[in-house]
Amino acid sequence: MFVLLLISSFHFKGRHETSMFAPEEEEEDFNSTMPDNVLTNILDRLPLQNAASTSMRKWRFKWTLLISQLVFDEDFFSYLITKAENHPEIGRILHQLRGAITKCVLSLVDDELDVEDEDVIHWISFLSGKGIKDLTLEHLNETPYKLPTHLFSCLDLKHLKLHDCCFNPPPTFHGFPNLLSLEFYGADGELGGVITRCPLLEILKLENAYASCKVKLDEIARLENLKILSLSLRNLDTTKNFSSSSTIIELLGSLPKLQQLELNFLGCKLIEGVANKGLSIAFPCLMALKLSCIDLLKGMKLSCAFELIRSCPNLQTLEITASNSHADSPLQLDYSTTGLLQLRNVTFECLTGSENELRLIKYLLASSPFLQKIVIRLRSSSMITPDEKLKFASKLLKLHRASPVAEIDF
Repeated sequence: MFVLLLISSFHFKGRHETSMFAPEEEEEDFNSTMPDNVLTNILDRLPLQNAASTSMRKWRFKWTLLISQLVFDEDFFSYLITKAENHPEIGRILHQLRGAITKCVLSLVDDELDVEDEDVIHWISFLSGKGIKDLTLEHLNETPYKLPTHLFSCLDLKHLKLHDCCFNPPPTFHGFPNLLSLEFYGADGELGGVITRCPLLEILKLENAYASCKVKLDEIARLENLKILSLSLRNLDTTKNFSSSSTIIELLGSLPKLQQLELNFLGCKLIEGVANKGLSIAFPCLMALKLSCIDLLKGMKLSCAFELIRSCPNLQTLEITASNSHADSPLQLDYSTTGLLQLRNVTFECLTGSENELRLIKYLLASSPFLQKIVIRLRSSSMITPDEKLKFASKLLKLHRASPVAEIDF
């Protein structure tokens, strides 16, 4: 495949550039006799503007039938700007396509682009009739972009990624029956009712959503096929004290196939829950855990991190990014309640050198006989003095001597 790509890309420059190994007609015959699936793979790997400008006689209109993936990204729009073109070029390209379109990336994030809502509606309408299966829509605006209703008729969708979009389906929408992954970044709207109508969903990412965008835990808990979950906890519906650490633990217990989990604690206030009193739930399938913006100086959040790690006996990768605040009362971790972990790699970001952080590191070293490496990065030097950093490094060295299994990269 790589050789074919090289051969083909060499000849896309023009009909009159011939190879030193064979006459032009032989080259054209060689390329034109390739199977359609090979040509499709070649065209899909080229930038769209290059695929649409192939000049070989027998390839000239092949792209309109065989190209199946469209990428209107920053490079594409930069190309249009250099040609003094603008967004109607997309419409002209779409109208020339004759085959099915399985994937499309539409990235409208350049301030220089003068794109009207009617244009996007027209493009989405076109894709809805082409059997689109993988769609990414990025839209830069002061307010979330209201998605056109045509999107909700794309029932063949398997992967949907939306940036800064308002997701309000019409009353006639009954869900995406084939959707496997759903990613929202800066989204707004009624997301909870949508995810419950995606029975095959395996990947759900909800990050940096607007404050008005709330999802209930029981709506996520219905996704029994979920394997990857990335969630900002501030976007949970907390009207019923859903911000307790015990409720987070119980949510994970309802997702038996979950393998990767990322929780963002920014703006989340935890209250004391059953988890802090020894709730015993195990997640045997969870292999990777990432905790972002978690305040390890606060006893409640450190306790939540401890409970999550303790409940994942087969966890192999752990990444924790700490946030900054004033410390409260230190938390004493009870190692006697924990079993051995399967951790291989651990990464800490933005630590301050606090006693709470040291307790967590000590627990991981004591409970992880297979640990290979711990990476520890402190906050910027403007927030931590050289003496504080040296003191923290000295304490880490003592911990490492007591448990020399892992390599500590500090």
